[in-house]
Amino acid sequence: MLIGHYRRPRIAGNDGESIGNCPFSQRLFMILWLKGVVFNVTTVDLKRKPADLHNLAPGTHPPFVTFNGEVKTDINKIEEFLEEMLSPPKYPKLAAKQRESNTAGNDIFAKFSAYIKNTKLDANSALEKGLTRALIKLDDYLNNPLPDEIDADSLEEQKFSTRSFLDGNELTLADCNLLPKLHIVKVVAKKYRNYEIPSEMSGVWRYLKNAYKRDEFTNTCAADAEIEMAYKDVVKRLAK
Repeated sequence: MLIGHYRRPRIAGNDGESIGNCPFSQRLFMILWLKGVVFNVTTVDLKRKPADLHNLAPGTHPPFVTFNGEVKTDINKIEEFLEEMLSPPKYPKLAAKQRESNTAGNDIFAKFSAYIKNTKLDANSALEKGLTRALIKLDDYLNNPLPDEIDADSLEEQKFSTRSFLDGNELTLADCNLLPKLHIVKVVAKKYRNYEIPSEMSGVWRYLKNAYKRDEFTNTCAADAEIEMAYKDVVKRLAK
């Protein structure tokens, strides 16, 4: 992808051309889309790396950014760089207002990884419960009203949030980080462990459904089949 002086390729899918499964790439694409930056997507087949990729960032796998000859590979540093360089008044600020929004759900992907990589049948139940507890924490955060949702002059206490995303009704950097991972959890856990996010988690499902209505998410996301294929050799078989 070329954005002015920015260049950032994205991992290709199983066919070598379509968008591949990479939540880190999607995170950055969502940021650029939300910033209103016009860009072109260039997918890279890591099995057959083009020569110019080696020249741009030797020994580095996507995602990365090059700017004025400098290569940036740390995903968090890239996010900080884009937020700083693509700043108001020309570009919107995307940082979350609430500090807690940045950490909500941050342990879900680790719990998910432990769950699907486990090979011991007798440990499966405990690991599944660990994933569920992590999702419950996120659900609680999404259902509890944020300070700006509470009307100080109202006599009635607002018990539940109706906001669309982590920090309010607009997507922020926090959502760009969490949503790609949460979608992978939903797709892969169902496919390989027959685990579904419990329907009673109204906050999590509201969050996902609102994300699926946004082009910034759906148009930067790999197809479910591509995600399932990417995890085919990652998920471990359970054995006694």
